[in-house]
Amino acid sequence: MKLEIRGLTKRFGSFTANDHIDLTIEPGEIHCLLGENGAGKSTLMNMLYGLLEPTEGEVLLDGEPVTFETPGDAMAAGIGMVHQHFMLVPVFTVAENVMLGREQTRGAGLLDRKAAADLVRELSGRYHLAVNPDALVEDLPVGVQQRVEILKALAGGAQVLILDEPTAVLTPQEIDELMGIMRELKEQGTSIIFITHKLREVKAIGDRISVIRRGKVVGTAKPTASEAELAELMVGRSVNLTVDKAHVTSGTTVLEARNITVVDPRGHQVVKDVSFEARAGEVLGIAGVQGNGQTELIKSLLGLVRPDAGEIWLDGKDISKHGPLQSLEDGIGYIPEDRSHDGYVGSFSVRENLVLDLFRNDEFSSGLALKLDAIAANARDRIAEFDIRTESADSPVSSLSGGNQQKVVVAREFSRPLKVLIASQPTRGVDVGSIEFIHKRIIEERDRGTAVIIVSTELDEIFALSDRIAVMYDGRIVGTVSPDIKREDIGLMMAGAHEPVSGGAA
Repeated sequence: MKLEIRGLTKRFGSFTANDHIDLTIEPGEIHCLLGENGAGKSTLMNMLYGLLEPTEGEVLLDGEPVTFETPGDAMAAGIGMVHQHFMLVPVFTVAENVMLGREQTRGAGLLDRKAAADLVRELSGRYHLAVNPDALVEDLPVGVQQRVEILKALAGGAQVLILDEPTAVLTPQEIDELMGIMRELKEQGTSIIFITHKLREVKAIGDRISVIRRGKVVGTAKPTASEAELAELMVGRSVNLTVDKAHVTSGTTVLEARNITVVDPRGHQVVKDVSFEARAGEVLGIAGVQGNGQTELIKSLLGLVRPDAGEIWLDGKDISKHGPLQSLEDGIGYIPEDRSHDGYVGSFSVRENLVLDLFRNDEFSSGLALKLDAIAANARDRIAEFDIRTESADSPVSSLSGGNQQKVVVAREFSRPLKVLIASQPTRGVDVGSIEFIHKRIIEERDRGTAVIIVSTELDEIFALSDRIAVMYDGRIVGTVSPDIKREDIGLMMAGAHEPVSGGAA
């Protein structure tokens, strides 16, 4: 089935999310849609899937104009979508999830679960998607849950399959398996729209690559294009994709976690007896698939979550019972995983956010009075130093792009003396140019002698920045290795294999 998008436009008030986009997806083609978060990729696909109504433009299937008012209309026309955040019911079986919305009945209106299970087996065999139809979804690894989502779309007769950031929660091995599945689907005639911001992946799997920047298609390339060429299309300028860093000899231990255990409100241990040390002048990377305890571990280091067992030592002092304010005063810098929730106050100005955890300092206040001139001068200096693109220091941070919001957080945390910098997903949702800038500043902080802890689900980022890598799986650190380790070996560790095959311990 041939899919054509002509002049598709979506406006939200005065903001244009998609601006007259033209695309053609040929039958049996893997067409990659490349662009940074916020570029308009998901908005475009949501229109194609009936979740949003276009402001202008049209969609054609095999030359005939079509209109989708609901996802049901899109599915009936042969378009399926696998969302970045899975739409599965955890307590249902695979077969029950696949039949959801298209239930078959027998006898006195009873659900025909056998027919659903048979359909799953038939599709699994046809497309080499090995899944047990009777397994509960909540018991399945993330990669297998994704197969269930694909099976759901195929069971609905999808001839065009949209995959929205499908590798975001997968290990390297699971990514390889997904790409094998995509090639199998392509061979059997399914067209695939693969949405991502990862250059390595589009070059590995794409037949054609369309690049979206600020709501517009700015170019179409072949997978033979270099990563540098694709990055330049994405951000509109040349980008250095490598992190320049000299080898350093790490210093003394600055922060030490001893047997940290954290229990969540449901009574589940999410961090299990974790111990590690962060040393002066080095980057310790913490790698792992999202949801393996990294978030709770980092919050315990900051005092945002009180450890249920274990101790945290900073420069020989036990800070296990310190709250976040005292941790910041102790010399810990924090770039949070979710900047909009923990990093800034959106309604506050850029100027105010740049002193959000600094305004008590003598530099910016005297008693109960703020030193407004000093705060304004600080904003001017930080905006210039960190290249924060804003109309004014008085603009609310919510009006900035994601990359510039992150720069505000980074600028604030780097503008005071630090013993330890903890950066959790430091480049999530920012463009390639901002990634280049933030990585450079992190290495500069390391070179000043700060102990740096980076938590990231992006293996490219972990390898680029880290001097040592600790791998987390199921709430535990299953190994600490050198960045010389092979990607496939660290992938095995992320999936629960405790011993690295190569690369060595660090």
